[in-house]
Amino acid sequence: MSSNIQVQRICQHCEKEFTARTTVTKYCGDYCAKRAYKVRMRVDKIKTSDQETKSFIVKPIEELKAKEFLTVRETAKLLNCSVRTAYRIIERGDIKAVNLSERMLRVKRSEFDKLFV
Repeated sequence: MSSNIQVQRICQHCEKEFTARTTVTKYCGDYCAKRAYKVRMRVDKIKTSDQETKSFIVKPIEELKAKEFLTVRETAKLLNCSVRTAYRIIERGDIKAVNLSERMLRVKRSEFDKLFV
């Protein structure tokens, strides 16, 4: 479909004025179209990478939130404190824990949630 119209446009990549032959033309030429495409692809790759990184960081915490019984190390991770501080909180009685055997201290998830209520 040929057209005899000529529309003055501004290139979305180099921001120079040009004469377009169609109403949907965005770029002044092939060079600017290719450069704009590369920029779009680069932005998409960065966005995808950022989303993967965020999901990788959040994944262990989401797994801990689903568990019914937590170790002291997992409790410390959810509290965002050191393991020693988690032991101090348990020793103070703020969180009740059960000692199943030597070196097997477990915290029930409901006890952990009561700390923030």
